[in-house]
Formats: sequence, structure tokens, C-alpha cells
Amino acid sequence: MPVEAELKARVRVPGAVERGLGERAVARVEVYRDTYYDRVGGELGRGDEELRIRTVEGVGGRRTVLTWKGAAVDEASGSKPEYETEVADAEAAHAILRGLGYVVWIAFEKRCRNYEFTAYGREMLATLVEVPELEGTFLEVETLVEEAELGAALEDVRAVMGELGIGAGELTTETYTGAVAERRGRGASGGGGGA
Repeated sequence: MPVEAELKARVRVPGAVERGLGERAVARVEVYRDTYYDRVGGELGRGDEELRIRTVEGVGGRRTVLTWKGAAVDEASGSKPEYETEVADAEAAHAILRGLGYVVWIAFEKRCRNYEFTAYGREMLATLVEVPELEGTFLEVETLVEEAELGAALEDVRAVMGELGIGAGELTTETYTGAVAERRGRGASGGGGGA
């Protein structure tokens, strides 16, 4: 089962991290419009699962992806099994989920600068993230691996973070969904984890 080996940090000096990433790859600037679904009773959120439709807008146009993430397989990092596929019609995808009994738990926007590169023999994706409702800048570094490789992959991701000047004290398992829900006064209960 593919697992997204990912670490996330609150970035203290975004400009320095951006320069370091710029030495590795050209940034792809995109806006994500994320909608997280759950059952009325919140079963997915309680099970640490996520069901999301993401519409991505950037210079390359617009695309929509449907993602399911299972419960975390590594509590320290929050890394989860992940399946994702592009969908041709965003409205149809939303209608299908609603028709199956899912309801919107939370929706919000992420402004992202994505950098794709190879490090330690792995394809990596580093993303500088700003969520308009939250303070600060976040950095996510991830690679997709089989679960048996997770430990080694997380060490490689941690090494990339270190090369970008991110220390252990900046790492966080805080979720965007939880933080946005709290900001909106909804609390973090129910709904998906929302890396």
C-alpha cells in the first residue's frame, strides 16, 4: 500500500527556505481549493481517514483530484496511506460523494509553491504553504513509498528538511483542517486530518 512519507514544519524564515528550494527546482505556483467530506456522524474523522476533492489552479490550467487517506501508520510524522486520482469533472465528483451520503466537513484554500526534485534517490515534493485563515508559512516535504520503506523514507525527508534549515523544533503534526476549524470556532473534532 502506498504511503505518503511526509514531514511538516512551521517555517520561521520563509525567504531562506524558498531560496534553498529554488536551488533544487523551479517553483510551480498553485492555489488548492480543498473540500473535505465525511459521513454525517463523522466516522472518517474519528477513524483518522480523509476524503478530499482538491481543485488545483495554476499556470498550467485547472485540474481536480479525488484523494482518500487512511489512518496514520506513523504517529510521530502523521504519514498515511494515500490513493489519489484525477477526475475529469469536479462538479460530478462532488455530486457523487453527496449522493453516496457524504457531507462537506470543511473547505478552504491553500496557496502553494511546489518544488519537485530528487534527493537521496527518491522523488520528493516540497511545498511552501500559506493558508489565508492561518498565520505563518508551512513547509511540507514528502515522498510516496511502500509502507515497508517508511522509516528510511522519513529519514531522507528529515535530511532534506535539515538541509533547508528546518530544525526538529519547527516540525509539527498540526493539520490544516483542524487549525482552520478551530479558527472558525468549530473545534477540531470530526472530519479528516487534512495534512
